[in-house]
Amino acid sequence: MFQSGNVSFEYPDTWDIETADTFSNPDCIATLSKGESNLLNVVSFPTETNLDSYKEFMEKCIVDDGGVILSSEFIQIASMDAIKLHGNIKTRDITFDIHTYVFIQEGNIYIFELRTADYSSEAINEYADLIASFKLE
Repeated sequence: MFQSGNVSFEYPDTWDIETADTFSNPDCIATLSKGESNLLNVVSFPTETNLDSYKEFMEKCIVDDGGVILSSEFIQIASMDAIKLHGNIKTRDITFDIHTYVFIQEGNIYIFELRTADYSSEAINEYADLIASFKLE
């Protein structure tokens, strides 16, 4: 179980809690990894935006960075409304998928972003379970 402030979620023992890079990203509240191919960052910060506007913004950022959006939808998970986005990004060095869940609750945004080069369904299924266990207390 991970807990920081009012945020908590469960994660499998096959995932490791890393030191969050709060120097370059002060809004990062958690960084987890599974092997060399999966890196999850969780960020939270105050916002005045809503899910509709943020979905458009997020999609534009990925496309502007040369990425491809494979799916982007509004869902309900962990008893909250959320955005679920799946994209693919190619750089000179690596090609990876990005799986993002975004929640906006009580003036705060919570973004879970998994970058993965592991195309097996195991890590993605574990990540979905982790998101389903997300709670704000």
